[in-house]
Amino acid sequence: METESEPYVRLASLRQLHQAMADMNTARSLADTLQTVADGVVHALGYELACVNLVRPDGDLVVAAFAGNQAAEALITGRVGSRDSWDRRLGMGEQWGDLIFIPHTEGWILDDDDVPQWYTDGPAPRFEDEWHPSDRLFAPMYAPGPQGGGNSGELVGVLSVDRPRNGRRPGAWGREALQMYAFQAAIAISNARLRSNMQRALVRLERDQQALRASEESFRQAFEYAPSGMAIAEMGGDQHGRILRTNDALCRLLGRPASAMRRYAFSDLVHPEDIGTLLRTSAEGGRAELRLGRRDGTYVWVSLRNSVVADAADGPRFLLTHVEDIEERKRRELQLAHRASHDSLTGLPNSAELRSRLAARLCRRPQSSHAGVVDAMDAAYGDAAVFDSGGGDAAVFDSGGHTFDFGAAAADPYGAYDHHVHAVAPEDGRDDGTKGLAVLFCDLDGFKSINDRFGHNAGDAVLIEVARRLSDGVRDGDTVARLGGDEFVILANGLGRADAQDLAVRLRGEIIQPIRAEGRAVRVGASFGIGWAHCGMTADEVLKSADERMYVEKRSRPKQHRRAG
Repeated sequence: METESEPYVRLASLRQLHQAMADMNTARSLADTLQTVADGVVHALGYELACVNLVRPDGDLVVAAFAGNQAAEALITGRVGSRDSWDRRLGMGEQWGDLIFIPHTEGWILDDDDVPQWYTDGPAPRFEDEWHPSDRLFAPMYAPGPQGGGNSGELVGVLSVDRPRNGRRPGAWGREALQMYAFQAAIAISNARLRSNMQRALVRLERDQQALRASEESFRQAFEYAPSGMAIAEMGGDQHGRILRTNDALCRLLGRPASAMRRYAFSDLVHPEDIGTLLRTSAEGGRAELRLGRRDGTYVWVSLRNSVVADAADGPRFLLTHVEDIEERKRRELQLAHRASHDSLTGLPNSAELRSRLAARLCRRPQSSHAGVVDAMDAAYGDAAVFDSGGGDAAVFDSGGHTFDFGAAAADPYGAYDHHVHAVAPEDGRDDGTKGLAVLFCDLDGFKSINDRFGHNAGDAVLIEVARRLSDGVRDGDTVARLGGDEFVILANGLGRADAQDLAVRLRGEIIQPIRAEGRAVRVGASFGIGWAHCGMTADEVLKSADERMYVEKRSRPKQHRRAG
């Protein structure tokens, strides 16, 4: 602005002021806006020096822009003044509307505060309204308040101006122009800050979106090209467990195309015996081993590991399922389990497995005052059943509806046998129609001589063939086991005495048929002892009883009749 005296202000000066305001509102960045504000004070308002003190987030003010003197700019730009010092400055001096003027007569009070400032030399004033080098003039910049203009908003910064070109303190018009300029500068700075914050937010958003896209692409590639099966399934609602997406490895494993997989839920594919395992795993996440159905109707053992994909607002949404083929491992485990429980030569259940199966059919009698009652009931009602009636008490009932409650003391020994049917034995000497668990103890006659004459290979061939004939001669569900050496045991449930004796005769007849061993036909005989398993006995007691009966039967037959041929 030119230095002409008020109230004469040329139109060119107004144009300069208008252009300065336009420039600071069109600056491209916050830094450009701050510098434009400082330059406008010098170029349009007629001051030689101008400084923009910007409020920082912590409340202190930093010298953010300077105009008019490069030496002073280098000295104080970037320096910080405390908010307390600035509040003291803005609370003293003369109030010129929103402006604060501190004359040189009062400014000495501020010489020791921490507000950055510069000093200019010059002669003392010669007349009353002449500007003194130590005079200070501040224009606070307030963001517009809720009601619009004025200083009701938040302090944005402070404009410091010095050395008017006309050498005089500003008059009414000059003060109004500086106050209006500070108001517009506050708006421009607030808008620039908002744009800057928005630009930073947009940069962060774009960076986050790029990271999300990269993460999604990484997940897609990891999902699609994983060497083991992967699937995404719905969680919750009517469509719980429905498959939404599968990778190629899972489709190959199950022999089903991806389009067909989307028609199924995992519950449709799992083996019926593994449904409970699947439901527990789906509800809780975690890991389980179960069988999934292939397209050809077979099942494959898999390790299924679920991870619940949750949303912070909506809670669990999806199940990410990892499916690993463990068929080979399961096959090895089953082979190891079979080897541990079966005879390596004949493939029959071994002694340990025989005792386990036999013990599973028996329960021990309660050792309590009710034992006599149980004995009496066995005599009175025969094949009775024990069940848990609830609350820890046990009851025994028969098919005629007789029910007895023994209480908790009698229930404990039967706790593991809910709905257990007692094993009973037909009475000796007669066939009264009672069906029981027959234990046939078989010992081969003449086997040792075959081993001695023809060698162990021939003996092994005989044992293998005898095992086959015994297995073919019993019903499905009966057990044929090799106890050891040339001893075999048959467990046959639901037989009467006559039935068991007929079975022994029939099996003996099968065994005595010629057997090809090492290129020659040999014969062995067999002695059978029939024992009966009933509750109250141990497995060893049952086997011992059958063994003793076998020896009785063996001794009762002439030696020449024990082996045919």
